[in-house]
Amino acid sequence: MASLINPTAATAVVAAAQKPLTPLPPRAAVPCRRNFLSLSAAALFLAPAAAPPQAAAAGDDEYVKETEEVISKVRATINLDKADPNISAAVAELRETSNSWVAKYRREKALLGRASFRDMYSALNAVSGHYISFGPTAPIPAKRKQRILEEVETAEKALLRGR
Repeated sequence: MASLINPTAATAVVAAAQKPLTPLPPRAAVPCRRNFLSLSAAALFLAPAAAPPQAAAAGDDEYVKETEEVISKVRATINLDKADPNISAAVAELRETSNSWVAKYRREKALLGRASFRDMYSALNAVSGHYISFGPTAPIPAKRKQRILEEVETAEKALLRGR
């Protein structure tokens, strides 16, 4: 019966096992995650703000103004009668406005944590989802309409408080 182990492979394994191990470098010489994280945290606290406060205030005013415009369009559109001949145009305009608002402010990291953004985004999502699913002439059910109006109202209150 022939041997299953290749003699040259066995010789290589034995030679590798007899080779002395190289010592590991001292722990201080190896960069570790703790050092990296502590240096990163220190850099964040000591670094100046990226944008001056004046620039943030100007962007904030624009956000407030545009959000108030979207709020008024949402209220006007969902309160239209289903027999109104202009409802399809109003829904199309609301969808265009809401899509541009979401596309513009969804990328702003400073706005993502704001209550006004969260509530407005949720209301726009509910309105758009309804009209996409059921068409522009389908009336919004009373329960959904009440929830949308509550979210819009809380978003408006949060805007007034600067949140």
